[in-house]
Amino acid sequence: MKLSRYIDEQSETILAEWEDFAQTLTPASSSMSRRALRDHALQMLRAIALDIDTTQNHTEELEKSKGNAPNQFPNSAASIHGTLREDSGFTLVQLTAEFRALRASVLRLWLAQVTDFTKEVTEDIIRFNEAVDQALAESAVTFSERSTETRDRFLAILGHDLRTPLSAISMAGELLIRSPEDASRNLETGKRLRRSAATMAAMVNDLLEYSRTQLGGKMPISTNLCDMAEIAQAAVHDARMANPDCTFDLELGSDLLGEFDAVKLQQVVMNLLANAAQYRQSGTIVRMTVAPNDSSVAISVTNQGTPIPPEALNTIFSAMVQLPLDDENANRPSTSMGLGLFVAREISMAHGGAITVTSTLENGTCFDVTIPRKFIPRTGQD
Repeated sequence: MKLSRYIDEQSETILAEWEDFAQTLTPASSSMSRRALRDHALQMLRAIALDIDTTQNHTEELEKSKGNAPNQFPNSAASIHGTLREDSGFTLVQLTAEFRALRASVLRLWLAQVTDFTKEVTEDIIRFNEAVDQALAESAVTFSERSTETRDRFLAILGHDLRTPLSAISMAGELLIRSPEDASRNLETGKRLRRSAATMAAMVNDLLEYSRTQLGGKMPISTNLCDMAEIAQAAVHDARMANPDCTFDLELGSDLLGEFDAVKLQQVVMNLLANAAQYRQSGTIVRMTVAPNDSSVAISVTNQGTPIPPEALNTIFSAMVQLPLDDENANRPSTSMGLGLFVAREISMAHGGAITVTSTLENGTCFDVTIPRKFIPRTGQD
């Protein structure tokens, strides 16, 4: 059977192997649906099958082998796939691995039913490899372009968000200089300085953790026997200082001991509380519960506000993703650079745990974190 026909007739078998492999590309794939994992794979397969049967001259063969086939960008299935994979938090290495796995799967499945290794079979293999290389080139280009856009946006967010607490610190300094003997004003000024410093410290901590994951691939964890109740209480205390206009309600269960990295889990909880305060409906309470299970501790942070769009739930834990503020919250100071939820997920997974989110108008937005009591090192592919 000609390879192009085999691809058309056995596309579901090929897609099943694509999906199985995509699921191994963690952590990005962890919260992705079956549809998101497959993405534009079917359209790419159809384009590859069509390409195999398209007549081309020697010059066109050479250009395609270099990824320079005409009229493919930016709307081909492969181009769109590259953009969406970057949005979902995949790395360029993982994107490349998808095409390597696709190439291996198709050839293995097809060659298993080839009885005679004829000239036509050889030509089909050559044309197939050319088409896959072209698709990979298109995906890599749009992935890289999107990555550059994300980096530039992140730098703009960083500059904008740091400007607000820096301005507050500057103004507080001026007040202290002008009114050195006004004790009551100095007290309020000191509180303002402390809030601004806490905001900047949270930004810097998130940036450092993000940099570590990008450079080393894994989040460093140092665990000791500690009480999750104390971690939660410390995080709520910091959240109240950083968000004095928000009410935080904390409900603690009993027996919350475990092997935790207290500093990093406090950062997880603080990031979730800051996010909830940022997107809550005015006048509502941010609620947090910490409950024991047999082998884990469950943390839940809930706020009432505009629901997160369903299409955003797949990317909300990706680096440098910020949800738009509604009109009511537009004037609230930003509390993150789009790294807070990414860092929360990385720390949770580094503990062997998990983090999920649900968001509805009736029940609000709820982030649920499960952390094993006994430290389980993160394993598998980064």
